[in-house]
Amino acid sequence: MSLLIKAAATTRQLIHKAPALQQQVRHLNLLEFQSKDLLQKYGVAIQQFKVLDNSSTDTQVVNSFDCPEYVVKAQILAGGRGKGTFDNGFKGGVHITSNKNDVLALSKKMIGNRLITKQTPKTGILVNKVMVARSVNITRETYVCILLDREHNGPVLIASPAGGMDIEAVAEETPEKLLTVPLDIDKPIPEDKLIQVAKFLEFKGDAIKRCADEIQKLYTLFKSVDAVQIEINPLAETDTGEVISVDAKLNFDDNAQFRQKEIFAMDVTEEESDPREIEASKYNLNYVAMDGNIGCLVNGAGLAMATMDIIKLNGGEPANFLDVGGGVKEEQVAKAFEILTSDPKVKGILVNVFGGIVNCATIANGIVAASKKLKLNVPLVVRLEGTNVNQAREILKNSGLPIQTASDLDDAAHKAVASL
Repeated sequence: MSLLIKAAATTRQLIHKAPALQQQVRHLNLLEFQSKDLLQKYGVAIQQFKVLDNSSTDTQVVNSFDCPEYVVKAQILAGGRGKGTFDNGFKGGVHITSNKNDVLALSKKMIGNRLITKQTPKTGILVNKVMVARSVNITRETYVCILLDREHNGPVLIASPAGGMDIEAVAEETPEKLLTVPLDIDKPIPEDKLIQVAKFLEFKGDAIKRCADEIQKLYTLFKSVDAVQIEINPLAETDTGEVISVDAKLNFDDNAQFRQKEIFAMDVTEEESDPREIEASKYNLNYVAMDGNIGCLVNGAGLAMATMDIIKLNGGEPANFLDVGGGVKEEQVAKAFEILTSDPKVKGILVNVFGGIVNCATIANGIVAASKKLKLNVPLVVRLEGTNVNQAREILKNSGLPIQTASDLDDAAHKAVASL
C-alpha cells in the first residue's frame, strides 16, 4: 500500500516540476478551474464556479453569479496558495467572502501579480486568472484516487475516510484507513464494489448511492481522457447531503496526446520557471535548469542522473538535466546544444551517450553541426559508447573542432571539470 501512495504522490508532485524529481516526460499541466471544468463535462458533482481574468466582462460575470458565500482562488500550478504572499504585499491566494463587491476587489489584487508559496520559485508565479467558486459547508472529507499501477497491471482505486489531509501521513500512521481496489480497464466498476468503497468512506443512507455514482463517473472520466491519475482530496459531504469533488488533480498519459488534442491544447506553459523548459518540450527534450556551470547532454534519465552525480564527485556542478531520449535525431541534438548554450552560466559541456537505440553517429553528426552553427566557444567533452561508436569517433576526429573525447564516464567528468 505504501508503494501505491508514494506512486500517487510522485505523480501528483510532477505537476510542480520540482528539480529533485527529474523525469523522462513532461506532464500536461492543468489549472484547478480547467480540471473542474473537465470533471463537470463528465457529470462529476463539483462546486459551481466562474473565472475572472481582469477583463471588461469580470463585473458582468460576478453580477450574474449569486452565492451566499464565495471562495476566491488564484490560479497557479502550486500548492500552499492560501498561505502565500503576492509580490505587491497582498497576503493569501485564497479568500472567502459573502460580499459580491469584495470578489472583484480581491481578484484585482491577485491578477497581474506574482504569488509566492512554498512550492513556487522565489520570485513566485504570475497570476493570470482567478477562480470564484460557490462556498459549500463541508461536514466531512474523504479521499479518492484512481491511478495506473504496474504491480496490478492496470488501474487501482485508493480510498480513505481521512480526506482533506496529507494522504502520505495517513498511509504511514493509520494504514487501516486505506482501501485498495483493483479495477478492470475494460468495464465499469461493479456496483457491489462501489457500495463497498462508499461504506468504507463512512457515507450513510442515501449518500452511499451518491458516493458510488460519483466514483463511477470519475472512473469513466479516467478512461475517457487517458488519465494516469485522478486524485480527489477531498471528496466531501456537505450539510445538504451533496457528495462533491472539492479539489481535483489530474495527470494524463503524454503518449495519448494524439487522441486528447483538446485537453492537451489547454496545457499551461506560461508558468514554467524557465522558458528553456518550454522550448525543450517542443522538441521532445527533457530539460531542467540547475545552478552549476557544466552543461549536460545525455540519453536516458538514469544515465543523466548518474552523469550529474559523477560531475559532482569530480568537484564540478551540473548546469542542467537534459535527456534527449532514445529516438533522438540530429536536429534535436542541435536544439539541445542551442538550449545549453543559451544559459549564460554554462562554461563547459559534457555529452554522455550510450548508444543502444540511439545511433552514436547520429549524435556525432548533430554535435559537429551544432558546434559549427553556434560557433561554440566553450570546452566540449564527449563520451560515446555503443551502436556505431567507431564511426562516431571518426566523425568527431575529422570535424576539425577542438572536441575532447573520453574513454569512460569518469574520464569524461574529470576532463569536463578540468577544462574549466
